Amino acid sequence: MADVPIDAPEHCPGTSSDQAGKSSACQGCPNQNICASGAAKAPDPAIEEIRQKLTSVNHKILVLSGKGGVGKSTFSAHLSHALASDDSKEVRPLCTVETLCVHQSGSGWSPVYVEDNLAVMSIGFLLSSPDDAVIWRGPKKNGMIKQFLRDVDWGELDYLIVDTPPGTSDEHLSIVQYLSSAGIDGAVIITTPQEVSLQDVRKEIRFCIKVKIPIIGVIENMSGFVCPKCKNTSQIFPPTTGGAQRMCEELNLPLLGSVPLDPRIGKSCDEGKSFLNEVPDSPAAVAYENIVQKIRDYCSSHTTSNNPF
Repeated sequence: MADVPIDAPEHCPGTSSDQAGKSSACQGCPNQNICASGAAKAPDPAIEEIRQKLTSVNHKILVLSGKGGVGKSTFSAHLSHALASDDSKEVRPLCTVETLCVHQSGSGWSPVYVEDNLAVMSIGFLLSSPDDAVIWRGPKKNGMIKQFLRDVDWGELDYLIVDTPPGTSDEHLSIVQYLSSAGIDGAVIITTPQEVSLQDVRKEIRFCIKVKIPIIGVIENMSGFVCPKCKNTSQIFPPTTGGAQRMCEELNLPLLGSVPLDPRIGKSCDEGKSFLNEVPDSPAAVAYENIVQKIRDYCSSHTTSNNPF
């Protein structure tokens, strides 16, 4: 049911039900008082506003990870660069980068263009210094997500890439809520080979299933280190439990690919360049290109109008 909160008990009647907050299944639910008051029944008008705002965006992709530090933002940036390498496409990642200037007009905030067909919108643009910390409680963060989706002048886009924080927090629930009518093509989930990362990723996968976000597939990042000189591969993060491949087999999910460690990836990110253009023949770049092509193929066969979760 679309109106059942993610933290609701198993037999939740749904927030729009006459029994919301009153049935025996509601006992002990953290949302009981809100549901009983009727406040949960009124949909946020921003949901419809966002749907209308994003009608000109062909594909919306979430990039998720259960654990921080697995390369999710790096992948989001390179996915955007790769999609924008097709000059006929317009791509905009919604993520976190260092401060640049955002301009505001009558049609909303204008994203920052880093290439003719690649633009970025980030919370970092709104801070007075790149060293400032974002010390916000949930409601303020959720309000900013609403503004990014509703008040940015996205224009005509082929892809909107949303680089989310790690985990399953308020921010993720807000994104799901605000895009509930606009639709999401699906989520790309990033992990590393070791079990400590896979444990968190399983929770992220469960989150996607529970809120009905289609999963495009899983990417195993930092999957070995290929020496640029001798070409031998070393396992920096050993897949002691079979890595992402076994997990995907167990959960019946597609493994989009495995990307080896390459220090030139970090160097290109620091310099604001596309690793795929800088070292196109490296094993990591080849893996990236194969993964991106699978995402392109998925999006070409799925339209967001068919995925209002």
